[in-house]
Amino acid sequence: MTLEPQPLAPALAAAEEAGWTTLRLDLDGVRSKAGLMRRCGEALRLPEWVGGNWDALADALRDLSWLPGAAGRLVAVTSWRGYAGARAGEWETFVEVLEEAVDFWRGGGGGGGEVGFAVVLARPEAGGGPVVGAPPRAPRLRRRQG
Repeated sequence: MTLEPQPLAPALAAAEEAGWTTLRLDLDGVRSKAGLMRRCGEALRLPEWVGGNWDALADALRDLSWLPGAAGRLVAVTSWRGYAGARAGEWETFVEVLEEAVDFWRGGGGGGGEVGFAVVLARPEAGGGPVVGAPPRAPRLRRRQG
């Protein structure tokens, strides 16, 4: 699974039609891993046990029991290009964590009949500034660190 930037409106409409809960993760102004983890905690309503590391975030995204019940969840990541450009290696790890979570839930999650989970990287709207190519991508990391 690869997260490719796409228009946000169709994804939001499809999620609403399917009865999914939408969680917006706005990364505007985020320029550090600590800032990213704080923003994830706020936007995704993560439990307090989720610390500021990749493994804890990955574990939390495979749980979701702290969220109210829903047919599925869509995480809409907006204003992400600044962080991706400033912290390419961390961005790659973050995308890997998101991809793993999507794959986990696509494979049935924690058991029979679990809810759906999807992530969309919102492409900037027309007139929202220049968009050049894909997000910066570092070589695939084999192991997440701290």
